[in-house]
Amino acid sequence: MDFTYTETQDMLRDTLARFLADTYGFEARNKMMAAPEGRDPGIWRSLATELGILGAPFAEEHGGLGGGALENMIMMEELGKVIAIEPYLQTVVIGGGAMKHAGGALADAVIPAIIAGEAIIAFAYAEPQGRYDLANLRTTARADGAGYILNGQKAVVYAAPWATHLLVTARTGGSQRERAGVELFLIDAKLPGVVRRDYPTVDGYQASEVYFENVAIPGDALVSGGIDLVEKLVDEATVAVCGEACGISRKLHEGTLDYTKQRKQFGVPIGKFQVLQHRMADMFIEVEQIASMALMGTLKLDLPADERKAAVSLAKAKVSRSINFVGQNAIQTHGGIGITQELAIGHYFKRGTMIENQFGSADFHLDRFEKLTLSA
Repeated sequence: MDFTYTETQDMLRDTLARFLADTYGFEARNKMMAAPEGRDPGIWRSLATELGILGAPFAEEHGGLGGGALENMIMMEELGKVIAIEPYLQTVVIGGGAMKHAGGALADAVIPAIIAGEAIIAFAYAEPQGRYDLANLRTTARADGAGYILNGQKAVVYAAPWATHLLVTARTGGSQRERAGVELFLIDAKLPGVVRRDYPTVDGYQASEVYFENVAIPGDALVSGGIDLVEKLVDEATVAVCGEACGISRKLHEGTLDYTKQRKQFGVPIGKFQVLQHRMADMFIEVEQIASMALMGTLKLDLPADERKAAVSLAKAKVSRSINFVGQNAIQTHGGIGITQELAIGHYFKRGTMIENQFGSADFHLDRFEKLTLSA
């Protein structure tokens, strides 16, 4: 199989990398997080208008660049290298992915708004009791005339404080854990009855607990596809964060390797010690395995559902364990300074730790892989 990127994909990577190098240094990121909004909105506008790369995974008919999941992986890897706090995953990968798969008038309206940087979408799917079970929903959407009445709570909704729209999973019928009756809705984030409790996350983002209190939503807010679409979106998001983990792990390894060349013990750089040379080699191997598994998972997203799920779970299980290994060894090598706010390495470690469990831990995905393959 040919793993060579196309010239267009290489240009996309280079364009984003140069932009981030100029605008997203560690100190600049700290200032963004400290701002009242928790980010710099100008960065998102620049990605949309100056670089025009928010359209990378969308069809040309919507104003995009004609790419897909591989372009998303490239973008996520570069964003990971600077631990960017932009809502690319939530808006482009998940929100845009939902629109692409559903199609129709909603996609025609929303995708151009995403590409222009005008729409920011937050994915409200997790619930306090749900953990990783996407069908374990208490949020309900009760039919009411031509529309629905939405009630419930969503937990840790990344980017919700910035969102113009919320992509919400809710139950229109069936029992709490039943697959039938799970639907997806794209709603205006400012509708009456939508209540947020905002807070910063440990990895630098902004998130919210979101409550829906008799929210009246129109019938055309329904995104067709049901639980099958929700699962596909989460699988696509899972391999996207695997791509982000690739960028983060490379920076963790590079930063630790540089530190071993500078830090001296007994009058020599600690990188001269054989045990640390072995550690650096082991970290490098794990970084390369993250890259390989992220690419493998991305390339298999178009397979039939069970094969796709198995490939994604295999990739995420390995990436979760590898990012843990790389992060833990980076911090151990740096010692106490590795977890200080002033050193970038600790911030990479925090985001890597969040990715380890985001959209499913290693144990969850190994269990899913076993059920999909060994029991077949």
